[in-house]
Amino acid sequence: MMNWTDRHDRVFLRLFSKNMLLYTEMITSKALKFGDPKKLLAHSSQEHPVALQVGGSEPREMAYAAQLGEEAGFKELNINVGCPSSRVQSGMFGACLMREPHTVAECFHAMQEVVTVPVSVKCRIGVDESADFESLADFVATVASAGCRIFIIHARKAILGGLSPKENREIPPLNYERVYEIKRHFPQLHIIINGGITDPKPAFTMLEKVDGVMIGREAYQNPYILAGIDRLYYENELKPRSRFAVLDEYTNYIEQQLAEGIPLQNMTRHMLGLFKGQIGGKAFRRYLSEHAHKKNAGKEVVLNAKEIVLNSQSKSMVYI
Repeated sequence: MMNWTDRHDRVFLRLFSKNMLLYTEMITSKALKFGDPKKLLAHSSQEHPVALQVGGSEPREMAYAAQLGEEAGFKELNINVGCPSSRVQSGMFGACLMREPHTVAECFHAMQEVVTVPVSVKCRIGVDESADFESLADFVATVASAGCRIFIIHARKAILGGLSPKENREIPPLNYERVYEIKRHFPQLHIIINGGITDPKPAFTMLEKVDGVMIGREAYQNPYILAGIDRLYYENELKPRSRFAVLDEYTNYIEQQLAEGIPLQNMTRHMLGLFKGQIGGKAFRRYLSEHAHKKNAGKEVVLNAKEIVLNSQSKSMVYI
């Protein structure tokens, strides 16, 4: 979710649920060591609970990144061992590290030694030719031997040669049963399933076989699916907010950020799918896309887009 789940998106998504755990974009340990950690880890209290996802393969660097993450207030630290991009591979982190379980174990140990918050690992079910159950079980066992108890498993293997990151999210077939099998094999571990999950309601049944569910792209492209999360998963009986209520609250946030000099497009790009599948939804998306990037674009762009939806839905009503 690099370049997607930035701090503005996390504020937006938090409006749908008070309880779900959000994850940052992957930030590399080298960026935190040699860059500006304060800027890279900037976030607001509105986002919490939120976990920091880190990419790297050098234990001391990863430990330093973990310390910075805990000091910044993140509730969990996550080691990315699932990203298949060529840029990530060249830096020796992401999915290619599934071939180096001892390195991942060393990174985990170094991180958990210096922080009190939990450290988790996000991985695939395999890489290239090493995608059998035994290889995945060996990876999990090796990292678990260092003390790791939380594994987020994307139920697709990564193909590191010949497929783009986008293709790696779509072409390798989903194998949920492999993740269930890992949970049966390691009942003491907290196993979270990820990959191709587009609706939280049917996904609820997955909790009979694993301990948690992670939703990625669909939560970004069709965010209103998260509106019932607190009632479904956390037994909160409050009625979910309407799309318009979410829009109004996020508009208040946008106004605050505009006053700090943040360009409108940085925030509106995350809300393009708010009315997906609804009357006026395509016009809403189109209007924001065509106007939010303009120089000096302000709050009025969002208000105009809202009005377009209201007018579209009003015209569609049938009175008997």
